Amino acid sequence: MGEDLRTERELSLDFLRVCEAAAIAAARTMGQGDRKFSDQVAVEAMREVMDSVPMRGRVVIGEGERDEAPMLYIGEEVGGGFGDGAEMAAPCPEVDIAVDPLEGTNLCALGANNAIAVLAAAERGGLLHAPDIYMDKIVVGPSSRGVIDIDAPVKENLKNIARRLGRDIEDLTIIVLDRKRHKKIIDDVREAGARIRLISDGDLSAGISAAVAGTNIHACIGIGGAPEGVLTAAAIKCLNGEIQTRLVWDPERLGVDKDKVPPEKEVLERLKSMGINDPNKVYDTEDLAPGKKIIFAATGVTDGALMRGVRFFGSGKRTHSLVMTSESKHIRFVDSIHIEGGPDTVIRF
Repeated sequence: MGEDLRTERELSLDFLRVCEAAAIAAARTMGQGDRKFSDQVAVEAMREVMDSVPMRGRVVIGEGERDEAPMLYIGEEVGGGFGDGAEMAAPCPEVDIAVDPLEGTNLCALGANNAIAVLAAAERGGLLHAPDIYMDKIVVGPSSRGVIDIDAPVKENLKNIARRLGRDIEDLTIIVLDRKRHKKIIDDVREAGARIRLISDGDLSAGISAAVAGTNIHACIGIGGAPEGVLTAAAIKCLNGEIQTRLVWDPERLGVDKDKVPPEKEVLERLKSMGINDPNKVYDTEDLAPGKKIIFAATGVTDGALMRGVRFFGSGKRTHSLVMTSESKHIRFVDSIHIEGGPDTVIRF
């Protein structure tokens, strides 16, 4: 993704602009109760700004297959290095991109916390092309790296995390999606003595929170989307944390009727076509995000543990974002004021 850190810095700022645009567009629809429309405007804004970025980008995780998604579909080419004048843009870096223009569509529609706009990028082959199914996940921060095991009982993992942090299990807070399929996990966490924070949506932002000191979240456990797992891994790699995952499609484990998920044969055939020959493989951080030059950017749409949501005022708007790079190990919280109006505009801090 370029030969020096200058390219990384420039792309980081460009991807920041991309996420800011998506977040602002989505935030204008906050609380209107139409999650599909919120997602649509975020996708459109993200795609428009992305085409101004000097790169030859390829979407590896996006809004779905081409027939299902008119924009930011898997395999779509994005960036200013394509189309008219592409010959002049030949030196543009080739980039694989994973996006979630609005993670937490329901959260935005309801005006609830932790909706974000997200993008991760790496050199070609630097992000796993994950199928759009579910993943069992466990995510921790740097202090607990190396002591978790997705196959171990919940209590054993919590005991190991507590020991690494120099705490009792009772001092831990575990974040879990509030789903029927997580009843056993919730019961096991409570039986072990740890606290639980149940969330309605947004396991990507939850996973990131688990890897950042000061959020009072010590692990994220449970089943969520596989594409979100890859995006989480990109962030976790920049944060020196750890994520372990395994693909899940069994309706019983997911707590849904059989007709709600594709037949196992169909899933296995699709996995094989994507180069996944071992469907039971445990994926770690490096498997999900093997890239050496990863850039992760996210902008808050609504308020959350890490970022504030978009603020609108008479002469502009204010955004709060997180930008991280794995190579230079920079983690930046960016507070931006987008000014509109003439020279007499009053800037609010």
